[in-house]
Amino acid sequence: MEPIFLGGFVGGLKALGINLPSLLAQLINFTILLVVLSVFAYKPAMRLLDERRRRIQEGLEAAEQAKQQAAQAGVEVQAQLERARQEGQAVIGQAQQIAARIQEEAHQQARQDAEALLTRARSEIQLERDSAIADLRREFAGLTIEAAEKVIGQSLDRQAHRRLIEEVLAESTLGGNGDQKAPRSEPSS
Repeated sequence: MEPIFLGGFVGGLKALGINLPSLLAQLINFTILLVVLSVFAYKPAMRLLDERRRRIQEGLEAAEQAKQQAAQAGVEVQAQLERARQEGQAVIGQAQQIAARIQEEAHQQARQDAEALLTRARSEIQLERDSAIADLRREFAGLTIEAAEKVIGQSLDRQAHRRLIEEVLAESTLGGNGDQKAPRSEPSS
């Protein structure tokens, strides 16, 4: 016999249309299913979710590291650009110094060349002047002798008179020093 308590419970369940052995079998089946799903589905699903959470976290950390590295790389790039700009400025400064030095050397060379040309021109002018003075002396001596011959009407010793005239010219302002003027002496006949 069934105990009274169970009898009323079973009677109440039957009145509701619930079959107790069938309910117990379903509860046992549900518990077994729950245990099986817990072991074979829930734990692997939780492992997959934990693994996915871990990968997402690693991805976020990697993204944060990449962001920091990008910021650091940006700072390094800026520093390198600044160094390159400073080096470029230094190269430009050196190039300007070299250009100024080359320009100064060119000016000095041009001055030296101009001075050499001027010195050469002065020496050529001096040579031309000396040559012209010598030519004038020769012509003057010849003309003087011819004039003297015409004046006195006789032929003079050309060599002696030329020597005398050259001596007078050497002592005059047409001579080399031009400091003194010698007193003029009459040529002797």
